[in-house]
Amino acid sequence: MRHTVVAVLTFALLGVFAVPASAAPSAGYNDWSCQPSADHPRPVVLIHGLGGNGQGNWGYHGPKLADAGYCAFSFTYGQQFPGAPGGTRPVKESAQEVGAFIEKVLAATGSAKVDLVGHSEGGFLSLYVPKVAGYAPQVSTVVALAPPTHGTTVSGLVTVGQLLGGQDFIDLLTEGVMCYACSDLVVGGEAVGELTDGPIAQQGVDYTIIATRYDVIVTPPSTSFVPEPGVDNQYVQDTCALDAVGHAGLAFDPTVTQLITNALDPSTAVDVRCGFGPPV
Repeated sequence: MRHTVVAVLTFALLGVFAVPASAAPSAGYNDWSCQPSADHPRPVVLIHGLGGNGQGNWGYHGPKLADAGYCAFSFTYGQQFPGAPGGTRPVKESAQEVGAFIEKVLAATGSAKVDLVGHSEGGFLSLYVPKVAGYAPQVSTVVALAPPTHGTTVSGLVTVGQLLGGQDFIDLLTEGVMCYACSDLVVGGEAVGELTDGPIAQQGVDYTIIATRYDVIVTPPSTSFVPEPGVDNQYVQDTCALDAVGHAGLAFDPTVTQLITNALDPSTAVDVRCGFGPPV
């Protein structure tokens, strides 16, 4: 019975991070001939969430950023095998893939630095890669959407799983469903410990953390925030009180698109026209 409960909780943890895959074309972003403009001088690297992929997670914001004049690029990292869900490999390995992709984008665009925009696990990596993987000199701005910065309990599922399953729960997170990142990103996870050991914000990098008060995946939602000088921590509802967007919905919310572009270029920030994202 205990193993059955642990299995159910494990698959729930993997599933709730995922953003549905999409077969839609990139619709204007991932254009490797794109050259940054004077208005938007840095390319933007988009980092997807756990269980998702670059194309699906950024099928909404990616084209919006391209339409606004940004050179935006996404990719899929952390797959166990080709075609598998992304982001399930250990965070340390995924960080190396993100770093290699940053170098690829810099080489293609001739830029000295990139901006990072990440969602969920991707938001965590946007914080982890500059600090732990040493890429701060190549990063100008980080915009992290609902990152599990301090680890998540997934509305108590992880706490219950650990209580009922103990080490079996941790083993099943990693070996049972091959979700090594799952155990990295929960409260007490190894990657969480690495990120939160000392200051997270790195010198020369601007940070914006965007969370939603209605997040039931990264819980409590305030654990996304980085309470350090120079970090802009905000809820979507601070700007648009009626937008009850959920964790996954942050990837498909017009309000969030505007919050992202305002964070990428504060000097050209505009008043946000409130929209609504999916409440999931």
